[in-house]
Amino acid sequence: MNNFDVVVVGAGPAGLIAAGRAAELGGRVLLLEKMPREGRKLLITGSGRCNITNNAPIGDFITHVYPDGRFLRNAFSRFFSKEIIELLKKYGVDSILITGGRYFPVSHKSLDVLNALLRWIREMKVEIQCGQRVEQIITEGNVIKGVQANGQKYLAANVILATGGKSYPATGSTGEGYELARAVGHTIENVWPALVPLTTEGKLAQNLQGLNLKDVKAVLWVNDKKEGESLGEMIFTHFGLSGPIILTLSRIAVAALQKSQKVEITIDLEPMLDERELDNQLLTDINEHGKKKISNLLHYWLSASMVPVFLELLGFDPEKECHQISSKERKQIRHLIKNLRFKISGHRSYKEAIITAGGVSTNEISSKTMESKLVSGLYFAGEIIDLDAETGGYNLQIAYSTGWLAGDSCMKKV
Repeated sequence: MNNFDVVVVGAGPAGLIAAGRAAELGGRVLLLEKMPREGRKLLITGSGRCNITNNAPIGDFITHVYPDGRFLRNAFSRFFSKEIIELLKKYGVDSILITGGRYFPVSHKSLDVLNALLRWIREMKVEIQCGQRVEQIITEGNVIKGVQANGQKYLAANVILATGGKSYPATGSTGEGYELARAVGHTIENVWPALVPLTTEGKLAQNLQGLNLKDVKAVLWVNDKKEGESLGEMIFTHFGLSGPIILTLSRIAVAALQKSQKVEITIDLEPMLDERELDNQLLTDINEHGKKKISNLLHYWLSASMVPVFLELLGFDPEKECHQISSKERKQIRHLIKNLRFKISGHRSYKEAIITAGGVSTNEISSKTMESKLVSGLYFAGEIIDLDAETGGYNLQIAYSTGWLAGDSCMKKV
C-alpha cells in the first residue's frame, strides 16, 4: 500500500500543482504535508487576497526573477498565467485583473484559490496525508527509491521536493527541504530573507510611523551608487520602511548588507516633477502665499504628519512667512522633497519575509524537466529552488510553473 509513482513533499502551491498534474497523467500520487492542513502559506499571500499571477508576457516576466529568470523559460512555456487562470476557473474561481498586471480572485479570498486546487487534486485521486514530516529521501546509487516520513517508508520512483523556503516559518516553511536536498548531494546557494521590510537608523521613520505614501519613488544606493529604484506605494513603521516598493528593493539591500556595504534609500515625494519643474512650482506657491507661514506652505506639498518632521529636518522657524524664504532655503525644501534619505541598518526576520532568496542551485536542476542532475527521479518545484521574484504575482507563478513541469516530467518517464 505504500508504493506510489510519485511522492510530493509539501502541499503549498508548487506541491499542489505538481501532485495534480502527475495524477492527471495517471500516476498514483502521494502528497505529504507536515502541517495539519494544506496551503497554509498560500492562505496568507497578498494579505489573504492571493495575488494569483501577473499578465506580463514571458519575456518581460523573466526580467522580474532573480538571479536568472531565463532558467524558467521552458517551465513558463508549458504552464503560465493563462493556464492557472483557466484551471482555477474550471474549479469555480474567477479572476480579476487590476493595476500592475496583477490577477486576484474576484472574491479577493485566498481560501477560494486553495479550495479550487484541492478540488482539482482530489478529483485526480491524489492521496493527501497531513501531519507528515519527511525525514529522509531514500536513494540507492543516486536513484530515488522513496522517502521516510514520521518513521514510515513510502516507496516511489519519483520524489518532488516542494517544501518552500524559510519565510513565514509559522506556515511550515522552516528550510527543512534544503537539508533534505543537501543530504543527497545538492548545493544550497546562500539563503536570505527577500521581499522583507527594512530597518533604518535614527528616528525619522519612527516619527512618520503609520504614514502610507502612494505614487512615490524609492531609490536604493549601495556605497553611494544607485542600484535600483521602484515607483509606487510604501509605509513608514516603528522600525523603518515597508510596503511594495521597499520590498521590491529589499533583495538588493539585504545582499549588500551581508557584505557590510553602506545601504541607503532616498524617497522622492514628487517623482512626476523634475528639479526645475518642482522649483518653479515652489516659487509660484511662495509668491501666491507670501504672507502665510512656511508651515502652511508645506501643507500644499506634504501630508500633515510630515510637516513638523520636515521643519525639524530643515531647521526652519515654522512661524517664518513665505516671502522671507530665500533661494537657498527654497533649494533645501526642493532637495528634501526629492531626496528624503534613510540609512538602512538591517532587515526584519524570516517571520516577515514574503519569500526566501537562494536555495537549491539551478546548475544542478534541468530547466527542461525540473529533475535533479545528480539524483535520478528527484525533482524540485517552487521556492526551494534558487529563484525569487519581485512582488506582483511573480513568485506564485514560479511555483505553479515549476510544479506543473515537475509533475508532468516525472510521469512522462514512467
